[in-house]
Amino acid sequence: MKRSALLMLVALVAGCASQPPAPISKIPPGNLTVAEVRSDVDHFIGSEVRWGGTITKVENKATQTWVEVIGRELRKDGQPKMSGPTGGRFIASFQGFADPAVYSVGNLLTVVGTVEGKATRPIGEYSYDFPVVAVTGSYLWRVEPGPDPADYPPPWWYYDPWPFFPGYYSPYFW
Repeated sequence: MKRSALLMLVALVAGCASQPPAPISKIPPGNLTVAEVRSDVDHFIGSEVRWGGTITKVENKATQTWVEVIGRELRKDGQPKMSGPTGGRFIASFQGFADPAVYSVGNLLTVVGTVEGKATRPIGEYSYDFPVVAVTGSYLWRVEPGPDPADYPPPWWYYDPWPFFPGYYSPYFW
C-alpha cells in the first residue's frame, strides 16, 4: 500500500514538471551564453545555442527577418526570465517573413540555432556588436497581462501590529 502511494506521488510530481515546448526542447551541449559569444563571435561561428529574452526590434529584409532580442537567463522550461541580469543582445535571424505584429516589442522569445556571425548596429549613438543566430527552432511565449500589484492592498501580515502588541515598536508610528 505504501509503495503504491509512493508510486502515485512520484507520477503526480513527474506529471507536473514543466517541459520545454518541442521546437526549443533541444539544449545544446555546453550551451554558451550571449556574453561568452559576444566576447569573440568569430571563434563561436557554427556553435549551437539556445537563447531567449525580450524582443526589442523586428526588421523584415528581402528574404529573412531579424529579431533583436535582449538576452535573458532561461528557466528550466526554456522561458526567459522577465528580469535579472542580461548577457547582452543578439539577433535571431528567421528565414522568410515574420510578422512584426506577432513578434512585437516586449514579447518573450526563445530560439535554438547556430551562431552565423555578427552584425554591428547602433543602439542610440553606441556601436554594438550583435551575435547573429540562424534560427532552426523558436517559441514565442504568451505573456498574459496580469493585475497591477498597486491595485491591491498588501497582505494581512503587512499591516502594523502595534495596537495589538503593546511594547512592539512600530516603524510607522511617529
